[in-house]
Amino acid sequence: MLIDEPAGTGELPDALNALYGGDLTLADDLLYANLITSLDGVAALAAARGTGRTLRGDCDADRFVMALLRALADALLIGAGTLRADKNHLWTPAYVDREHADAHRLLARPDPRLVVVTASGVLDPAERALQSGALVITTDAGARRLANRLPAACTVRSLGSTAPSGRAIVDAVRAEGHRRILTEGGPTILSRLVNDRVLDELFLTVAPVLAGRRSGDGRLGLVEGNAFLPDAGRWARLLSLRRAGSHLFLRYSFRSGGR
Repeated sequence: MLIDEPAGTGELPDALNALYGGDLTLADDLLYANLITSLDGVAALAAARGTGRTLRGDCDADRFVMALLRALADALLIGAGTLRADKNHLWTPAYVDREHADAHRLLARPDPRLVVVTASGVLDPAERALQSGALVITTDAGARRLANRLPAACTVRSLGSTAPSGRAIVDAVRAEGHRRILTEGGPTILSRLVNDRVLDELFLTVAPVLAGRRSGDGRLGLVEGNAFLPDAGRWARLLSLRRAGSHLFLRYSFRSGGR
């Protein structure tokens, strides 16, 4: 641990405190992201296996942090592209870190509600993650496409005729009673949230690998679809920095960003 978390009353029980290497405090009303990138900024791969697993390699600490951040969330927000790329993934703490499932259960919190954003409504109803229910945020056309196709436990919310903005997405999730929202992307959803200045914090894992890019190979950066610099850069403040082997774990706040 190189830079510790900010002082405050943490919420981790002793077992998780020891595993994390310190306590962790999250605001009750918070939109936070957890993503991983290569050294050259690649955050999404057009690959059969999940991007996170590819970039993570054998780093168990990344799985632990991912599970911990899920365990602390009320809702977990992803785009349909992320759902399709990580087929049959279950977006729960235990699914990514079975080894520490008992420790995560000490938080006495339910699994976060899955929220999937799809403008087109192109979802596979047989996807495992949808079977136990999800909130699907879509457009009018997407809602028509999904009508009577998803498992009964799912809820479909149309936000109008065009792809919803980042703020509209967050408002829809909060309207369901979810205060603490974690997003695991992908880059297009994250870009919308950053564009509308609704992202509060970013937990970023930097993997010690160069991924490289070729034209048209589907490899995306951390945010896609908007350009912020040079005139409207979204500056952040570093809250903590941890290290596990050669992987770095950074936590940034955008609530009081600055250079």
